[in-house]
Amino acid sequence: MGAIPSPFTAKIQQWTGGPVSRRIARWSLVLPQIAALEPELEKLDAAQLRKRSLALRYRAKSLEPLDRLLPEAFALAREAGKRALNMRHFDVQLLGGMAICQRSIAEMQTGEGKTLTATLPAYLYSLVGKGVHVATVNDYLAKRDADWMRPLYQALGMTVGVIQSQMSSNDRRKAYACDVTYGTAKEFGFDFLRDRLLLRRINEGQLDFLGSMLGQDTAVSEKPVQRGAYFALVDEADSILIDEARTPLIISALPTEAQKIAVECYRWSADMADKFVEDEHYKKDHERQSIELNAAGRRLVRKLPKPPAMDTVGMFTIYDYIERAIKVDEFYSLDRQYVVRDGEIVIVDEFTGRLGEGRKWRDGVHQAVEAKEKVEVTVETGQAARVTIQDYFLLYEQLGGMTGTSWTSRRELKRIYQLQVVPIPTNRPAIRQQLPTRVFGTAEQKWEAIVAEVREVNATGRPILIGTRTIEKSELLSRLLKQAAIPHQVLNANHVALEAQIVAEAGRLGRVTVSTNMAGRGTDIKLGPGVEELGGLHVICTELHESARIDRQLIGRCGRQGDPGTYRQYLALSDDILLGGFGPKRSRKYKKIGAEARGSLDRYAKRFVTAQDRIERRYYRDRRVMMHYEKERKKIQAQMSQDPYLDTTN
Repeated sequence: MGAIPSPFTAKIQQWTGGPVSRRIARWSLVLPQIAALEPELEKLDAAQLRKRSLALRYRAKSLEPLDRLLPEAFALAREAGKRALNMRHFDVQLLGGMAICQRSIAEMQTGEGKTLTATLPAYLYSLVGKGVHVATVNDYLAKRDADWMRPLYQALGMTVGVIQSQMSSNDRRKAYACDVTYGTAKEFGFDFLRDRLLLRRINEGQLDFLGSMLGQDTAVSEKPVQRGAYFALVDEADSILIDEARTPLIISALPTEAQKIAVECYRWSADMADKFVEDEHYKKDHERQSIELNAAGRRLVRKLPKPPAMDTVGMFTIYDYIERAIKVDEFYSLDRQYVVRDGEIVIVDEFTGRLGEGRKWRDGVHQAVEAKEKVEVTVETGQAARVTIQDYFLLYEQLGGMTGTSWTSRRELKRIYQLQVVPIPTNRPAIRQQLPTRVFGTAEQKWEAIVAEVREVNATGRPILIGTRTIEKSELLSRLLKQAAIPHQVLNANHVALEAQIVAEAGRLGRVTVSTNMAGRGTDIKLGPGVEELGGLHVICTELHESARIDRQLIGRCGRQGDPGTYRQYLALSDDILLGGFGPKRSRKYKKIGAEARGSLDRYAKRFVTAQDRIERRYYRDRRVMMHYEKERKKIQAQMSQDPYLDTTN
């Protein structure tokens, strides 16, 4: 910046000259101990290998420190990987595993084999017999990783379970009883809350009520499914521990008649929202994403005809409904913040681009969006139980994680979770090349230049991955590429089932892939025959995301495991990030400059980074505020002698 460093290589070298490099140097002393065991373990047959593992488990259950068992445990896991998966852990993966075991987040670049790395700490901690939870971002990755790594664990005499969204309590209980359990952070959290509710109802003798509330048979719900919070390994730790931390996990209580009346209010306000005009009837705050009616707007509300069901609703409450309806019209767009699937509103995660299954916006926003899209309005109810991501993972005795992009958030991760971020060296040197960033006056000019570059690079046979911020823009670019007769694949939240397949093939000769933020996170892009000689994968970033970590993750798709690769960022003075970072007044100024500009605008590149930094700091403040209120809520619950995760007032 021009753009974002590749990813942060120079600064990591500068910042890791102290404690981080000393940790890695200390852990490196263990590598010869692990290597020394390899010839001995290679001579064992399958039964002898399992017996050696069971002996190690006996020592762990006899309270021998895990630090002392680590070299042999890692050596056994490496040997099992060679035999069961034909995959031998690299030394840098062993270092990543050691970092995770030391309450750290191992930052490993894309393609460095984090899935295999996870087996090392998971196996070590599973020896204790209290259960290990490996949390990832969606059901597909949880099942894929569990199935993929299962032969390794089984070679060591360990059992593996996986939690999926649509599972019965009995199946969940069996999965949690395994030595290692894969699942999503959301499912782990909701199972924790359901168990708390169950225990409360058991104490109160209300099992039948609980069963009806959770939609389960009482017999299935007679005992908790989880068996405690011992060790959690969080994959894609930045996405789970930071990006998803702003939305708490909530189990709703049963609806009341008053809440059913609210449905009428949502539908009515959605129908009336288009009658209100900005500045004439309301003020819009872009930074806070809020709407406030003025005197003229309130007069209009009072004049509008209302259904009989609203006769008992106070006027100030009706103002709130109208403001909420206008808010979702202004700030919530189909195929950007959400999609409609099977008659339901499904949130698109703003950071990962994936569908947020089971998640809902708070404060009536979700119901307002449902009313806007004319789908069934789900009754907004009270809370029976809730937990934040921060509180949930802090319950574990031991916690570790891994990701490719957490260094910029290291202070937040240390302050909230007491987790150190440790950048792990790559197995082979990264040689990706950053091409000069290009800035255009308008979005149209930017898209035209992107299509021109795709045509030029595609003519050489090099594969191209193009990252977009939203479904809407990925489909816009797809239309432009079709007009240019450029064959391509589209990967966005509307094609989540095909995600892994599309991404895995993105490195093939002549392949062009258009992707939203997710960029196939968790799936390797391997270069096809002849691609390396052509220069490797070329990544095009069509605009900055609200988090620099997402840009780094997209950039990291090229140049994996020492492969060649290039990337370029395309920006326009009409990009949404300038509005989010600087507000409407300065955003309009930049748009005007862009519309009147002649010649290069690359000098404005740093303004985009400044806007991105402002948005990241605002989200960080939001997370801190939520943490503060959550602490106060728990304090009040404790004073009332209630479980801090349950609300007994409903």
